[in-house]
Amino acid sequence: MDIQAYMTQVGTQARQASRALLRATTEQKNRALLAMANALEANKATLQAENAKDLVKGEANGLDAAMLDRLAITDVTIASMAEGLRQIAALQDPVGEISDMSFRPSGIQVGKMRVPLGVVGIIYESRPNVTIDAAALCLKSGNAAILRGGSEALHSNQALAGCIRQGLSDAGLAADTVQVIETTDREVVGHLIAMPEFVDVIIPRGGKGLIERISQGARVPVIKHLDGICHVYIDDDADFEKAVKVALNAKTHRYGVCNAMETLLVAESQAEKVLPELAKLYAEKQVELRGCEKTCAIIDAKAASEEDWASEYLAPVLSIKVVADVDAAMDHIASFSSGHTESIITENFTTARRFLAEVDSSSVMVNASTRFADGFEYGLGAEIGISTDKFHARGPVGLEGLTSQKYIVLGDGTIRQ
Repeated sequence: MDIQAYMTQVGTQARQASRALLRATTEQKNRALLAMANALEANKATLQAENAKDLVKGEANGLDAAMLDRLAITDVTIASMAEGLRQIAALQDPVGEISDMSFRPSGIQVGKMRVPLGVVGIIYESRPNVTIDAAALCLKSGNAAILRGGSEALHSNQALAGCIRQGLSDAGLAADTVQVIETTDREVVGHLIAMPEFVDVIIPRGGKGLIERISQGARVPVIKHLDGICHVYIDDDADFEKAVKVALNAKTHRYGVCNAMETLLVAESQAEKVLPELAKLYAEKQVELRGCEKTCAIIDAKAASEEDWASEYLAPVLSIKVVADVDAAMDHIASFSSGHTESIITENFTTARRFLAEVDSSSVMVNASTRFADGFEYGLGAEIGISTDKFHARGPVGLEGLTSQKYIVLGDGTIRQ
C-alpha cells in the first residue's frame, strides 16, 4: 500500500465530509448516533467474533492480562458503548449556538457563534470502545473524524467501523464523516499528524510515550496531557474528617488513572493529627508511603527523593510532604505539578479563594477528591480526553471543547462611516 497516497485520500475525504457536516441538523446527528447504538446490539456476534481474532493474536504476542482485558469486547462492553451513544445523542448540541450579541453605535450587531473545529484526528491504543466514543463525540460536535486505533485491535475496530457507517447511512450522512484507518502501518501516524491542509487538531489517547511522540512530531495542534501529577493539600483550617476522607479517596479509589493523587501536602499544624490516621488507612490498602524528613518522623514511611515529587506513580505509591502553610504548598505545586488537578481541604473561605485563584492547573478543587476530574463527573456527558494546555481547550474536553467560536456580524445595509 502507498501510505502517502492512502492518507491523502483519507484526508481529502475527511475535509469534504467536514464541510458537508456543517449542513447536518441536530436531529440528523442524533439519528445517526441512535442507529449506531442499534447496530452495535444487532451485530453483537460479529463484533465478538472479530474481537476474538485480536484476543488470540494478542495472547500469542504476549499481551498481559490487563491489556487483554481492555481489549475484550464483552456483552457488558457492547451495552456500555450503546448506552454511551444514546447519552451523547441526548446531550445539547453546541454547534450553531450564538452568544454575546450586542449592538454597536455603528448600527451593527456583533456576537459569537459556536462552530466545529473541522477534522479531528485521534490516535489511541488498545481499547476498542474509544472508537465508538471518539466517533460519537466528533459527530455530535460537527467534526469529521480520522481514527487510528492500535494494531492490537485492528479486527475489532474495523467491525465497529461497520456499525458506525451503518448509523451514518441510516441518517443520510456521508460515510467518510468517520474514517477508521484500515492499516497497521506505523507510517500512517507520521502522515496524520503532519497534514495541516486536511487535519485541524490531533488528540492522542494512550501512555505518556505515545503522547510525547505525537506532540514532538505534530505539525497540527495537539490536545493532550502528558502526566497526572495531582496534589491534595490539607490546610491549617482543614476539617479532620473531610481531610481523611478526601485524601484516602483521591489516592485509593483507582490507582492507574491520571486524576489520582500522587502527592499529599500537609500543613505542619495538622501533620501529627492527620498523618497517623491516614497512614493506618493507607496500610490497609497496601499503599507504599514515601515522605519528607518531617513525615518520616511522624509515621513509618520511606524517605522520599527529589524524583518522587515529580513522579506519576499510577500505582499504590504516595509521596507525602509536610509544609509550613498554604504558600509553601502552592510553591511546591508550582514546582512539581503537571497542571492536571489540585485540591485544598480547608474551612477557611479566604484561603480557599486564594488557592482557586493562584494555583495554575486545569482543575482546582476545594474539599473534593481529585478523582472528580473527568468529563462525566463535570456534567459534560463524555470526554475525548483531558488537556493541560491553555489553548484551545483546558481540562476535560467534551462536546464544547471540540468546537471553537467565530465572530458574526449582523447589519441592514450598514456601512462604515
